[in-house]
Amino acid sequence: MRDKFRLKTNPYFHIGLLLWMLTGAILLALFDQRQLFSFFNSHYTTFGNYLMYGITYLGQPEVIVPVLLGLMLLVKRYRNWWFAITAIACNITPLLLQQVMKHFLYHPRPLKFYSHAEWIHFEKGLWPELTGNNSFPSGHSQGAFSFFCFLSLLLPPRYRGWGFVFFCLALQVCYSRMYLAAHFFADVYTGSTIGALTTTLLFSIMYPLKDKLKPRP
Repeated sequence: MRDKFRLKTNPYFHIGLLLWMLTGAILLALFDQRQLFSFFNSHYTTFGNYLMYGITYLGQPEVIVPVLLGLMLLVKRYRNWWFAITAIACNITPLLLQQVMKHFLYHPRPLKFYSHAEWIHFEKGLWPELTGNNSFPSGHSQGAFSFFCFLSLLLPPRYRGWGFVFFCLALQVCYSRMYLAAHFFADVYTGSTIGALTTTLLFSIMYPLKDKLKPRP
């Protein structure tokens, strides 16, 4: 008998995701692009500059790839084809989707859109000048939500509460992109939604194959 499709979720991550999606939609409906961007970008501190610069790396391949490879090499139950294929599908597919959108839509980044306006907070020593296009959607936000959603779905029942921590880390990456003047609110909102929903769907599709793809790669 074929396994029926069931959407796999971690309530500690996905309830947070649902609240984020609802809140974000309301904010986009009530406020314009500049109001949202300036609110998140204009509240800063010296410590925050360095903290956000570090947090934004959680959405980059330099962090995501080593962690996934480490899990596969160090955790016995993940040394199999199912984990390898699922990890690739859940993290690469949403990446390709947002990249297609990014290069097709070709939206300018905040610094270019506002012509380096003086009111924009921007630390040149911490982050390269982002004066180009390809702002929408945010790749870092998509990467972080895909990655942390995937990790939350891997958690055994007794550790599912860590899903909330993973959600908060992913959300912090979104915040860091606006803090660093790299993206607008709509960019991070859309990127995070693509990342989390695509990963959840693909993980749910792959889950019934878990026992069939157990042999080690």
